Amino acid sequence: MSPAHLILATNAEGELMKQYSAIIHHDPGAAFGLTFPDLPGCFAAADCWDDVPKAASEALNLWFEDQPEVPPSPLDALLKRQDVAQALAEGATLITIPYIPADGTLERVNISIERGLLRAVDAAAKERGMTRSSFLASAARHELTGA
Repeated sequence: MSPAHLILATNAEGELMKQYSAIIHHDPGAAFGLTFPDLPGCFAAADCWDDVPKAASEALNLWFEDQPEVPPSPLDALLKRQDVAQALAEGATLITIPYIPADGTLERVNISIERGLLRAVDAAAKERGMTRSSFLASAARHELTGA
C-alpha cells in the first residue's frame, strides 16, 4: 500500500468509513514507527513498509477496545497542528488508515459472483483451511485496510 493509496468506502448505513491519519517515522536500519495524532497513546511499529497497514489496523483495534469513539480530524486541521507539522518537517510521512470497528456479530448476506471466480475462491479457501465466508471476509478486510 503506497502512501497515496486512499480508499473511500462506506458502511452499511452509507456513511464514509472512518479514516485516521498516522504519522510514520523511519530512521535507516530501524522499524517504521506509527503514531496517530487523534488518538493519544495509540502507536505501532512495522519492520517493513508492507507491514505498515496491518500494524496500523491492529493498533487501531487495540486502542478502541477501551477508548471512546473519537472522530478523525480533517487533514487540513491536522496539518495546522504544531506536532504534526514538526514531524513532517523532520521527514515523517502522513498516511490515512481506514478503520473498521471490531464487531463479532455475523450477518448473513447474499452476493452474486462469477462462477469461475467462486471456484477459485473455494479452492483458495480450502487450501488455507478456511470457509468460503471467512476467506471472503479476510479478502475484503485486506482490500479495505491493506491488513
